[in-house]
Amino acid sequence: MRIQAMATTKRHAVTTILLVGVGLGTVLTAGIAPGLSALLLAIVIGAVVGNLRVLPPTALAGISWSSKKLLRAGIVLLGFKLSLLSLVDIGMEGIAVLLITVGTTFLGTLVIGRMLGVPRVTRLLVATGFSICGASAVAAMSSVVDPEGRSEEDTAQAVALVTIFGTIAMVGLPVLATLLQLSDLQSGVWIGASVHEVAQVVAAGGMVSAAALAVATVAKLGRVVLLAPLITLLGALESRRSAGTSTATRLPLVPLFILGFLAAVVVRTFVPLDPGLLTGLEASANVLLAAAMLGLGSGVDVRRLISTGWRPMILGALSTLLAATTALVAIAILGL
Repeated sequence: MRIQAMATTKRHAVTTILLVGVGLGTVLTAGIAPGLSALLLAIVIGAVVGNLRVLPPTALAGISWSSKKLLRAGIVLLGFKLSLLSLVDIGMEGIAVLLITVGTTFLGTLVIGRMLGVPRVTRLLVATGFSICGASAVAAMSSVVDPEGRSEEDTAQAVALVTIFGTIAMVGLPVLATLLQLSDLQSGVWIGASVHEVAQVVAAGGMVSAAALAVATVAKLGRVVLLAPLITLLGALESRRSAGTSTATRLPLVPLFILGFLAAVVVRTFVPLDPGLLTGLEASANVLLAAAMLGLGSGVDVRRLISTGWRPMILGALSTLLAATTALVAIAILGL
């Protein structure tokens, strides 16, 4: 039994190293192809491998195990991107816009998804990804609402929707900001509060001006901070839902990786860190998250994914419109 356990541990270690290596490759590839999401690319690669059935079931099981560990580590390192002190740049009005937009988008997406008949897990994943920080938020939420990995197609679909509609918002919002004659501050907060992925926010803000880019980045990171309380709240609710199950499957009130994420935010905010170290931590987070998406993609059944129909696509479109409209109205009302 001990020898078998050691062999399993060795296989997991090898699988983890391989996933990290391929994850690094996807990040580098995305870096030389503007607009390409490393996380989406990783999911596609994983889905191709999984659906071609080129790997034995034992290998796929190892990939699934390793990817969950890598996901949690990547979310923790993501916290080093965030300094709470930077939120001073957008003021109390800007912070209020973020809170209103995130809350309205999350709850509104859940309501719209239910009206459309979208499955519960998909609704939660889309609501989280579109209201917080795109694919990273989808992945974090999936570990809470789908800890056993039974709805990997839903997670892959939510990541794809984030990429599609985030790209549309990335192109459309700078044009609209110019037509509406918004100031750099207004444009930056609007883009940062509405566009889904961090990379998309950077691209969209840069299309307006350097000043708008700086504001948009801060606003977006402010949204990312809200990932922790949202996951904690949903974790508590999911724990109550699973209260009738065995202790082995019961969810923790606050996931440990979220505590790690918060600790990283605190360190980034109050401890002076070398810029080179911060760059390395950010790059490591990107690689780990990409490696985790490879594992997630390997469990996706493309035929089932396609058969889910048009409802999630409509939900993504309406959620994006809700986020952009809410943020713009909040900016106007609060006199930003």
